[in-house]
Amino acid sequence: MGRLYIAAARLLSAALLGIGLAMVSVTIVAGGGPLALGVLAGAALCILGSLRLLALRRSR
Repeated sequence: MGRLYIAAARLLSAALLGIGLAMVSVTIVAGGGPLALGVLAGAALCILGSLRLLALRRSR
């Protein structure tokens, strides 16, 4: 894989992780419970982003 592709994939994965964490924290601060839609969607984005980062590290 090219270096530019790997850098872009890392950036996208980190962005997914960051957006997921932000969604979870904003939803909880706003008074949403653990099963609120923002928490569930944020957790899914966190998991997706972290799995992509792990896959990129292992592919080297």
